Amino acid sequence: MGVFKLPYSVRDDLTVMVRNFYWGAAQGKRKVHRKSWQKLQQPKSKGGAKFHDYRLFNQALLARQAWRLLTRPESLCARLLKSKYYPNGNLEDTVFSGNASSTWTAISHGLDLLKKGLIWRVGNGWSIRIWRDTWIPKPFSYRPISAQGTYRY
Repeated sequence: MGVFKLPYSVRDDLTVMVRNFYWGAAQGKRKVHRKSWQKLQQPKSKGGAKFHDYRLFNQALLARQAWRLLTRPESLCARLLKSKYYPNGNLEDTVFSGNASSTWTAISHGLDLLKKGLIWRVGNGWSIRIWRDTWIPKPFSYRPISAQGTYRY
């Protein structure tokens, strides 16, 4: 689950198995559903049983693999994937091709989740790409209005 993107049918089957275990039948009689499934998925501190949404859980585990590629670029796995899939750029800027391996496709699925929470520090400002980086809120009306070009200080 932490290396491959499981098909939706497998993730849904896992959810069905957990539900059947919790709510299944005992001696031919169905058990009473005392709490809704949404309530059971909440943390124990909020009265739930902390059952996982396996679709989100699979994506979170794959995001962890993408995080490892970002934080440990010197590892053998990171160097191998960089040489094959993004030799001249960064993982965050990678455009994923359709003929990639299943592992790389899974990492891209996790990276989608990771990108939603990534932040970066401005520092001296030399690494900012105002036309590509998401440093402005999403509405199109907030795009920079100056002409695109190179400016020197």
